[in-house]
Amino acid sequence: MAKLFGQSQEIFEDYYFSVCTLDYGKLSIAMDQLVTLFQKTDRVRIVAKGTDLSFSIRGIAAEKSDGKNGLPDGEVFTAPVRDSANGVIQFNCPLYFRGQLLEDIRLVFRNGKVVEASANDTARLNQILDLDDNARYLGEFALSVNNRITKPMKDILFDEKIGGSLHLALGNAYMTTDNGNHSSIHMDIVQIQRPEFGGGEVWFDDVLIRKDGKFMLDALRALDELL
Repeated sequence: MAKLFGQSQEIFEDYYFSVCTLDYGKLSIAMDQLVTLFQKTDRVRIVAKGTDLSFSIRGIAAEKSDGKNGLPDGEVFTAPVRDSANGVIQFNCPLYFRGQLLEDIRLVFRNGKVVEASANDTARLNQILDLDDNARYLGEFALSVNNRITKPMKDILFDEKIGGSLHLALGNAYMTTDNGNHSSIHMDIVQIQRPEFGGGEVWFDDVLIRKDGKFMLDALRALDELL
């Protein structure tokens, strides 16, 4: 892991303990407002460089990951309505999936399905998405809030929790946030929206809730303050 992080073992160990010893009790309480907002929301729109993607989360349960089942942690997640995603999204966080490094992933959705997919290895990406009939549909949408994780390290357990990021997962939905999409894969792909990564916006029902990785609603600002 230290090698992926690009630092010495000692520096990585300090970083690891830092991100894992966040006050998850306070984080859990602060995330409750975001869970409630997810549960009230119909339309989500994501806007960033190369990105304008919309989908519905209406009627799908929302959950928080607050350190009870694994560390590091810090996200609120749900799943898009299976056939609702339309538009394009450009991801800016590399990932390893089944031993393959994928970068610069770009996906075009039509009625929930990925109809165009490209990356540094477009052929391999499309092979993954053709593994079964549901791999081209979304099984998760999440906003991540661990502000001690600030940059990618090509380990999805860390990267999907980066503060100011969001992620979508292609393939299987979780049982607790089931949108009916069941697949042999669950591939999380991260877009970081902090200014140093290009910025971006997240809209819920035409209300701007997060801009450049910072929450815009007073009820959610505590999530930006937890370090």
